[in-house]
Amino acid sequence: MSALGSKLWRSQLGGLMFMCPGCEYSHVVHAAGEGWAGPTWGFNDDGDRPTFAPSVLVTTGRAVDPTFVPEDGDPPEICHSFVTDGRIQFLGDCTHALAGQTVELPDWSES
Repeated sequence: MSALGSKLWRSQLGGLMFMCPGCEYSHVVHAAGEGWAGPTWGFNDDGDRPTFAPSVLVTTGRAVDPTFVPEDGDPPEICHSFVTDGRIQFLGDCTHALAGQTVELPDWSES
């Protein structure tokens, strides 16, 4: 991985990673023009104040697989947000505690 400004990292597998303070783990998006065959996002090329469009929707567990059986009580997760000018606006369908809030995107840390 390599840093792209203070908020993003380029994944070795392709894509841009940012740390989500709601999920407390990273999310990956692929910028348009990267040659990625799947969904892509517009990106303003600013690793310190990134903007991605359209919204970023991350789902896990039962949210994407109705046969999912959580381990140790892990609930299904939905994280739906807009990342604009280095801030992340969590939409109301998020299943974490930051749903409905807008916060600064945290600086990326390798630790």
